[in-house]
Amino acid sequence: MNIELSIITVNYNGLEDTCALIDTITFNDNMEVIVVDNGSIVNEASLIQQRYPQVKAIRSNQNLGFAGGNNLGIKAANGRFLYFINNDTLLSLQTLNVRPQTSFQPLIDRLNSSDKIGMVCPKIRFAWGNHPIQFAGYTPLSSFTLRNRAIGFGEEDHGQYDEAHPTPYAHGAAMMIKREALEKVGVMPECFFLYYEEFDWSMMFNHSGFDIWYEPACTIFHKESQSTGSNSPLKTYYITRNRFLFAKRNVKRPQRYATYCYLTMMVGLRDICRYTMKGRFDLIKAMTKGVKDFLHGRYLKTKTT
Repeated sequence: MNIELSIITVNYNGLEDTCALIDTITFNDNMEVIVVDNGSIVNEASLIQQRYPQVKAIRSNQNLGFAGGNNLGIKAANGRFLYFINNDTLLSLQTLNVRPQTSFQPLIDRLNSSDKIGMVCPKIRFAWGNHPIQFAGYTPLSSFTLRNRAIGFGEEDHGQYDEAHPTPYAHGAAMMIKREALEKVGVMPECFFLYYEEFDWSMMFNHSGFDIWYEPACTIFHKESQSTGSNSPLKTYYITRNRFLFAKRNVKRPQRYATYCYLTMMVGLRDICRYTMKGRFDLIKAMTKGVKDFLHGRYLKTKTT
Protein backbone atom coordinates (compact mmCIF):
# COMPACT_ATOMS: atom_id res chain seq x y z
CA MET A 1 0.00 0.00 0.00
CA ASN A 2 1.30 3.44 -0.93
CA ILE A 3 1.24 5.84 2.02
CA GLU A 4 0.81 9.45 0.99
CA LEU A 5 1.01 11.12 4.40
CA SER A 6 2.89 10.29 7.60
CA ILE A 7 1.84 12.29 10.65
CA ILE A 8 4.58 12.31 13.29
CA THR A 9 4.25 13.58 16.84
CA VAL A 10 6.57 13.27 19.85
CA ASN A 11 5.16 12.46 23.27
CA TYR A 12 6.98 13.10 26.55
CA ASN A 13 4.89 12.43 29.66
CA GLY A 14 1.99 13.91 27.73
CA LEU A 15 -0.46 11.02 27.30
CA GLU A 16 -3.58 13.14 27.79
CA ASP A 17 -2.52 15.75 25.22
CA THR A 18 -1.40 13.12 22.72
CA CYS A 19 -4.69 11.23 22.96
CA ALA A 20 -6.63 14.48 22.53
CA LEU A 21 -4.65 15.16 19.34
CA ILE A 22 -5.24 11.67 17.94
CA ASP A 23 -8.96 12.04 18.61
CA THR A 24 -9.06 14.97 16.15
CA ILE A 25 -7.47 12.99 13.32
CA THR A 26 -9.68 11.39 10.71
CA PHE A 27 -7.80 8.31 9.53
CA ASN A 28 -7.80 6.96 5.99
CA ASP A 29 -5.99 4.24 4.05
CA ASN A 30 -3.47 6.67 2.53
CA MET A 31 -2.01 7.90 5.81
CA GLU A 32 -0.25 6.70 8.92
CA VAL A 33 0.10 8.25 12.37
CA ILE A 34 3.36 7.75 14.25
CA VAL A 35 3.75 8.59 17.93
CA VAL A 36 7.24 8.57 19.40
CA ASP A 37 7.20 8.17 23.17
CA ASN A 38 10.38 10.05 24.00
CA GLY A 39 11.52 8.49 27.27
CA SER A 40 8.35 9.09 29.30
CA ILE A 41 8.49 7.85 32.89
CA VAL A 42 5.75 5.34 32.07
CA ASN A 43 5.78 3.44 28.78
CA GLU A 44 3.10 5.60 27.18
CA ALA A 45 3.74 4.09 23.75
CA SER A 46 2.21 0.85 25.01
CA LEU A 47 -0.83 2.66 26.39
CA ILE A 48 -1.33 4.57 23.12
CA GLN A 49 -0.97 1.38 21.06
CA GLN A 50 -3.63 -0.33 23.14
CA ARG A 51 -6.06 2.56 22.84
CA TYR A 52 -5.36 3.29 19.14
CA PRO A 53 -4.40 0.08 17.29
CA GLN A 54 -4.24 2.04 14.02
CA VAL A 55 -1.40 4.20 15.37
CA LYS A 56 2.25 3.21 15.07
CA ALA A 57 3.61 3.85 18.58
CA ILE A 58 7.38 3.78 19.08
CA ARG A 59 9.08 3.68 22.46
CA SER A 60 12.44 5.33 23.12
CA ASN A 61 13.85 4.47 26.52
CA GLN A 62 15.61 7.83 26.72
CA ASN A 63 14.59 11.39 25.93
CA LEU A 64 16.21 12.11 22.56
CA GLY A 65 15.11 15.75 22.48
CA PHE A 66 12.70 17.34 20.02
CA ALA A 67 14.83 16.65 16.96
CA GLY A 68 15.91 13.18 18.06
CA GLY A 69 12.34 12.12 18.73
CA ASN A 70 11.14 13.38 15.36
CA ASN A 71 14.09 11.76 13.61
CA LEU A 72 13.12 8.44 15.17
CA GLY A 73 9.66 8.99 13.68
CA ILE A 74 11.22 9.75 10.29
CA LYS A 75 12.95 6.35 10.29
CA ALA A 76 9.57 4.64 10.71
CA ALA A 77 7.69 6.84 8.20
CA ASN A 78 6.62 5.60 4.77
CA GLY A 79 4.75 8.63 3.44
CA ARG A 80 5.58 10.86 0.49
CA PHE A 81 4.79 13.77 2.79
CA LEU A 82 5.74 13.99 6.46
CA TYR A 83 3.72 16.19 8.81
CA PHE A 84 5.39 17.01 12.12
CA ILE A 85 2.96 18.31 14.73
CA ASN A 86 3.32 18.95 18.44
CA ASN A 87 1.38 16.62 20.67
CA ASP A 88 -0.24 19.62 22.40
CA THR A 89 -2.02 20.67 19.21
CA LEU A 90 -5.50 19.93 17.89
CA LEU A 91 -6.56 19.64 14.26
CA SER A 92 -10.05 20.88 15.01
CA LEU A 93 -12.13 22.61 17.65
CA GLN A 94 -15.81 21.81 17.87
CA THR A 95 -16.63 25.39 18.82
CA LEU A 96 -15.21 26.59 15.50
CA ASN A 97 -16.56 23.70 13.43
CA VAL A 98 -13.22 23.03 11.74
CA ARG A 99 -13.43 19.67 10.03
CA PRO A 100 -10.27 17.59 10.57
CA GLN A 101 -10.52 15.69 7.28
CA THR A 102 -9.95 18.96 5.38
CA SER A 103 -6.81 19.83 7.33
CA PHE A 104 -4.08 18.13 5.29
CA GLN A 105 -4.85 18.58 1.59
CA PRO A 106 -4.08 22.33 1.33
CA LEU A 107 -0.59 21.66 2.67
CA ILE A 108 -0.02 18.79 0.24
CA ASP A 109 -1.35 20.91 -2.62
CA ARG A 110 1.03 23.74 -1.72
CA LEU A 111 4.01 21.37 -1.66
CA ASN A 112 2.94 19.94 -5.02
CA SER A 113 2.57 23.39 -6.57
CA SER A 114 6.32 23.87 -7.08
CA ASP A 115 9.46 21.74 -7.05
CA LYS A 116 11.15 24.55 -5.12
CA ILE A 117 8.78 24.33 -2.15
CA GLY A 118 10.18 21.84 0.35
CA MET A 119 8.30 22.71 3.52
CA VAL A 120 4.97 24.29 4.41
CA CYS A 121 3.29 25.35 7.65
CA PRO A 122 -0.39 25.95 8.40
CA LYS A 123 -1.86 28.91 10.20
CA ILE A 124 -1.44 28.28 13.92
CA ARG A 125 -3.94 29.64 16.42
CA PHE A 126 -3.96 29.22 20.17
CA ALA A 127 -6.51 26.75 21.48
CA TRP A 128 -7.51 28.95 24.41
CA GLY A 129 -9.64 32.07 24.75
CA ASN A 130 -10.89 33.47 21.46
CA HIS A 131 -8.17 31.50 19.65
CA PRO A 132 -5.80 34.34 18.68
CA ILE A 133 -3.19 33.81 16.00
CA GLN A 134 0.16 32.37 17.05
CA PHE A 135 1.77 32.08 13.62
CA ALA A 136 1.04 33.42 10.14
CA GLY A 137 4.65 33.29 8.93
CA TYR A 138 7.87 34.73 10.30
CA THR A 139 9.88 37.84 9.61
CA PRO A 140 13.60 37.24 8.89
CA LEU A 141 16.01 36.86 11.78
CA SER A 142 18.50 39.66 12.22
CA SER A 143 21.96 38.22 11.64
CA PHE A 144 23.22 40.49 14.41
CA THR A 145 20.63 40.12 17.18
CA LEU A 146 19.02 36.82 16.03
CA ARG A 147 15.66 38.45 16.73
CA ASN A 148 12.51 38.26 14.61
CA ARG A 149 8.76 38.04 15.14
CA ALA A 150 5.87 35.79 14.30
CA ILE A 151 3.46 37.56 11.97
CA GLY A 152 0.03 38.06 13.50
CA PHE A 153 1.04 36.89 16.97
CA GLY A 154 -1.71 37.60 19.52
CA GLU A 155 -4.12 39.10 16.98
CA GLU A 156 -7.71 37.98 16.57
CA ASP A 157 -8.20 36.13 13.32
CA HIS A 158 -10.38 38.20 10.99
CA GLY A 159 -8.91 36.70 7.83
CA GLN A 160 -6.20 39.34 7.59
CA TYR A 161 -3.56 36.64 7.03
CA ASP A 162 -5.49 34.37 4.68
CA GLU A 163 -3.11 34.73 1.75
CA ALA A 164 -0.40 32.11 1.32
CA HIS A 165 3.16 33.41 1.13
CA PRO A 166 6.79 32.34 1.60
CA THR A 167 8.23 32.46 5.10
CA PRO A 168 11.93 32.27 5.97
CA TYR A 169 11.39 29.72 8.75
CA ALA A 170 8.98 26.98 9.71
CA HIS A 171 7.15 26.84 13.02
CA GLY A 172 8.06 23.72 15.00
CA ALA A 173 4.49 23.12 16.18
CA ALA A 174 3.32 22.14 12.69
CA MET A 175 5.37 21.65 9.52
CA MET A 176 4.97 19.38 6.51
CA ILE A 177 7.79 18.40 4.15
CA LYS A 178 8.32 16.46 0.93
CA ARG A 179 10.26 13.24 1.21
CA GLU A 180 12.48 14.18 -1.74
CA ALA A 181 13.38 17.41 0.04
CA LEU A 182 14.16 15.48 3.22
CA GLU A 183 16.45 13.17 1.29
CA LYS A 184 18.38 16.16 -0.03
CA VAL A 185 18.42 18.29 3.14
CA GLY A 186 18.80 15.65 5.84
CA VAL A 187 17.05 15.09 9.16
CA MET A 188 16.61 17.60 11.98
CA PRO A 189 19.84 18.71 13.67
CA GLU A 190 20.03 16.93 17.03
CA CYS A 191 22.76 19.12 18.49
CA PHE A 192 20.18 21.57 19.90
CA PHE A 193 18.10 19.00 21.83
CA LEU A 194 15.46 21.63 22.66
CA TYR A 195 14.71 25.03 21.04
CA TYR A 196 16.05 26.48 17.76
CA GLU A 197 15.92 23.14 15.87
CA GLU A 198 13.21 24.28 13.47
CA PHE A 199 15.04 27.53 12.71
CA ASP A 200 18.24 25.67 11.97
CA TRP A 201 16.41 23.04 9.90
CA SER A 202 14.73 25.84 7.97
CA MET A 203 18.15 27.29 7.20
CA MET A 204 19.23 23.85 5.96
CA PHE A 205 16.22 23.80 3.61
CA ASN A 206 17.04 27.30 2.37
CA HIS A 207 20.70 26.45 1.80
CA SER A 208 19.60 23.40 -0.21
CA GLY A 209 17.54 25.59 -2.53
CA PHE A 210 14.07 24.96 -1.09
CA ASP A 211 11.44 27.54 -0.20
CA ILE A 212 9.22 27.40 2.89
CA TRP A 213 5.61 28.54 2.70
CA TYR A 214 2.81 29.55 5.03
CA GLU A 215 -0.54 28.07 3.92
CA PRO A 216 -3.56 29.55 5.75
CA ALA A 217 -6.08 27.21 4.06
CA CYS A 218 -5.12 24.82 6.86
CA THR A 219 -5.35 25.76 10.55
CA ILE A 220 -4.05 23.94 13.61
CA PHE A 221 -4.71 24.88 17.25
CA HIS A 222 -1.94 24.99 19.82
CA LYS A 223 -2.51 24.55 23.54
CA GLU A 224 0.73 26.32 24.45
CA SER A 225 0.45 28.22 27.72
CA GLN A 226 -0.82 31.79 27.80
CA SER A 227 1.75 32.72 30.45
CA THR A 228 4.75 33.49 28.25
CA GLY A 229 6.65 35.10 31.10
CA SER A 230 7.22 31.91 33.08
CA ASN A 231 10.77 30.59 32.86
CA SER A 232 12.46 27.45 34.08
CA PRO A 233 16.16 26.66 34.47
CA LEU A 234 15.82 24.00 31.76
CA LYS A 235 14.36 26.44 29.23
CA THR A 236 16.83 29.18 30.19
CA TYR A 237 19.77 26.81 29.79
CA TYR A 238 18.82 25.61 26.32
CA ILE A 239 17.75 29.03 25.03
CA THR A 240 21.08 30.50 26.17
CA ARG A 241 23.27 27.71 24.82
CA ASN A 242 21.40 27.32 21.58
CA ARG A 243 21.44 31.01 20.64
CA PHE A 244 25.21 30.79 20.47
CA LEU A 245 25.06 27.42 18.71
CA PHE A 246 22.62 28.72 16.10
CA ALA A 247 24.91 31.70 15.45
CA LYS A 248 27.91 29.38 15.09
CA ARG A 249 26.09 27.26 12.52
CA ASN A 250 24.34 30.00 10.56
CA VAL A 251 26.11 33.37 10.89
CA LYS A 252 29.27 33.83 8.85
CA ARG A 253 32.48 35.34 10.14
CA PRO A 254 33.19 38.12 11.07
CA GLN A 255 29.50 38.95 11.73
CA ARG A 256 29.31 35.90 13.98
CA TYR A 257 31.64 37.48 16.54
CA ALA A 258 29.56 40.63 16.65
CA THR A 259 26.55 38.42 17.34
CA TYR A 260 28.43 36.65 20.14
CA CYS A 261 29.22 40.04 21.68
CA TYR A 262 25.61 41.15 21.46
CA LEU A 263 24.35 37.93 23.05
CA THR A 264 26.90 38.25 25.85
CA MET A 265 27.04 41.98 26.59
CA MET A 266 23.47 43.00 25.79
CA VAL A 267 21.19 39.98 26.18
CA GLY A 268 23.20 38.22 28.86
CA LEU A 269 23.77 41.24 31.10
CA ARG A 270 20.15 42.35 30.67
CA ASP A 271 18.86 38.95 31.73
CA ILE A 272 21.26 38.73 34.68
CA CYS A 273 20.03 42.09 35.97
CA ARG A 274 16.41 41.09 35.48
CA TYR A 275 16.80 37.73 37.20
CA THR A 276 18.77 39.28 40.06
CA MET A 277 15.98 41.76 40.73
CA LYS A 278 13.51 38.86 40.84
CA GLY A 279 15.77 36.72 43.01
CA ARG A 280 15.95 34.05 40.28
CA PHE A 281 19.53 33.02 40.87
CA ASP A 282 18.66 29.55 39.56
CA LEU A 283 18.13 31.12 36.13
CA ILE A 284 21.45 32.95 36.32
CA LYS A 285 23.11 29.63 37.10
CA ALA A 286 21.35 28.02 34.12
CA MET A 287 22.48 30.87 31.84
CA THR A 288 26.07 30.52 32.99
CA LYS A 289 26.02 26.77 32.43
CA GLY A 290 24.54 27.30 28.95
CA VAL A 291 27.41 29.61 27.94
CA LYS A 292 30.05 27.32 29.45
CA ASP A 293 28.67 24.24 27.73
CA PHE A 294 28.64 26.04 24.39
CA LEU A 295 32.25 27.18 24.83
CA HIS A 296 33.31 23.65 25.74
CA GLY A 297 31.39 22.11 22.85
CA ARG A 298 29.01 20.15 25.06
CA TYR A 299 26.46 19.33 22.38
CA LEU A 300 26.22 16.78 19.61
CA LYS A 301 28.54 17.93 16.86
CA THR A 302 27.05 18.34 13.39
CA LYS A 303 28.40 20.15 10.37
CA THR A 304 28.50 23.94 10.68
CA THR A 305 27.97 26.38 7.84
